[in-house]
Amino acid sequence: MRVLVAGKESDRIAVMATQLNKMGAKVTELPDGLEITGGIPLIGTDVDSHTDHRIAMSLAIAALNATNTTIIHGAAWLPFLIQTLLLRCKKSVVKIRG
Repeated sequence: MRVLVAGKESDRIAVMATQLNKMGAKVTELPDGLEITGGIPLIGTDVDSHTDHRIAMSLAIAALNATNTTIIHGAAWLPFLIQTLLLRCKKSVVKIRG
């Protein structure tokens, strides 16, 4: 789904493909979605949510499965639920940045 509203939303498909590839995933962007090759371990790194809470939450879940520290930029407002999830999973290697 590509949703662009006066610069307020991001191209979620492109952003997710780029950010997951930064984490070491093998992701191919398709016109209507993503093709993700399984079995490739994720590596923590700096990623950017583009201030989209849907992307931030997706990256937080990906970070739970990554080695090393993952820093999610543009997500200072990340919902309390996700912050609690990260703490409950004892994943201290996920950091949220504004």
